[in-house]
Amino acid sequence: MSPQPQLPLLARDLITRVQEAAEHWSCRIRHGVDVVEIGQFRHVDHANASFLQLVLAEHGWPGHRLVGVDGCRAAWCLALHADRFDLQRAAVRLLHRAVAEGDAPGWQEVHLQDRALIMGAQAQEWGTQYRITPTGVQRCSVREPAGLDARRASVGLPPAATAMAALLDRLAVSRQAADPTGEVDALLPLAEAA
Repeated sequence: MSPQPQLPLLARDLITRVQEAAEHWSCRIRHGVDVVEIGQFRHVDHANASFLQLVLAEHGWPGHRLVGVDGCRAAWCLALHADRFDLQRAAVRLLHRAVAEGDAPGWQEVHLQDRALIMGAQAQEWGTQYRITPTGVQRCSVREPAGLDARRASVGLPPAATAMAALLDRLAVSRQAADPTGEVDALLPLAEAA
């Protein structure tokens, strides 16, 4: 049994924000949305990013000790979906410290680091970020692709092909439940574990 988080109210707020945002995140992935909906979704992400920025400034990375396992994962989700390069870079630095102290899992750091690299128009390191395009799911560019599986293994991630297959399975189930045609019509970032 994990210990009680030091700030259970903050944990609850982080988790609630992710639960409320999860529907629009999956809606953007499952099927196309109109311009008004995209604006509403971006507003939610912006509000969550601003909230997370305040949390990071006051507490550093909200790790397991501060907000529990679920609260830590919720903070990671908010950072991943913030799509603000400045916030993501700051979050990666704080998350790196939390991982080094055993207060957060390393897989969260590598996913967030990859997302920040993609947002900064650079090739990702670990190959965790994808784009859904009209022609299907594509992994975002990767630095030194020949060494990708070795880098992934060094941080406990499965081989790239295994991760891609799992992602495609997850998307097929999600799309089939929402849209039996299975059409893909959105260009947006997607993470393996988000």
